Amino acid sequence: MPSQSGPLISKVLVLDGDERQHERIKAFCEAHDLVAMKASDDAAMSVLRSNVDLGAILLWENYGHVPGRGIELGLEIHRIRPELPIFLRREHTANLNDLPESAQRAFRIAYTCDHMELLREAIGASLFSRVYPNALVRGITEVTCSAIEGQFKHVVVEHEAPCLVKDRIIYGELFSLIPLESSWCRGYMMLQTEERQLLEFLHDDAFGPLDASTDFREINNLLGETTNMVWGAFKNRFITDEPENSRLTQVPIIVNHLHRYISFGSDDPLLSVKYRLFDRRDAARESIVVYQWFAFSLAWTPDNFKENVPSLDSLRQAGELELF
Repeated sequence: MPSQSGPLISKVLVLDGDERQHERIKAFCEAHDLVAMKASDDAAMSVLRSNVDLGAILLWENYGHVPGRGIELGLEIHRIRPELPIFLRREHTANLNDLPESAQRAFRIAYTCDHMELLREAIGASLFSRVYPNALVRGITEVTCSAIEGQFKHVVVEHEAPCLVKDRIIYGELFSLIPLESSWCRGYMMLQTEERQLLEFLHDDAFGPLDASTDFREINNLLGETTNMVWGAFKNRFITDEPENSRLTQVPIIVNHLHRYISFGSDDPLLSVKYRLFDRRDAARESIVVYQWFAFSLAWTPDNFKENVPSLDSLRQAGELELF
């Protein structure tokens, strides 16, 4: 997929299946920066167990045209993925008052196609409650692509549109984590990938002269160096001063390897970018997928954000810019 830029999006899984309402739901998603995906009846749970960049779920109460099946499915989804907001589409009532208390806890809100404003408000509060400056989002992808291409030989890097996710499912076996601190943000950056793909590239001399003895330690170093390069470029471009009292507040980061789950101590959506690394010499080779997450869970004041770029006056004074 070619690199994209534009408004932040969020991916939602639509478990509906009612053809009568298909176009209305599709139009709503397109109008509100939502990328709608659907899964077959027998694949919904496997998608939820593996997907790492979902923002929410849109679920019909009569999923599969079975009365009440969507409510039962929603309870199961909430049990395994409680971090994902579930918005329940109902036929006749835009509330959850007639459902058992356990079911009411599983769903963020209920709405009908005649009251889509309820869904719009809930989506805004759940997924788009934070403002990320365009210069920051654009700059993140630029410095990350540059760092990866500078670290790895024979690689072309592309990225999908940055999106907001509520997922906390870790992708792959290998991830790095580094703190980000400035006067306008405090949190973490995380890179995630699969060890197998990197090892195959390394053994095939795609990134340099490595032999069959290459093991996970080299892979760790490789991802660590890449993370440092991204962090250094991020700091040079976006951080102009050090935060005051930066060590006073911390929250634990929880990692559950059995369930591939991580928590940064906040329910706020994460800023996520998906990158693909392609071998310049072999277009048929499987690409490497790298997910990048930003969790500004400790402090976030985007009004104080500014990019370290030369001003017009400084460019004029340096003789690099003049009036036409």
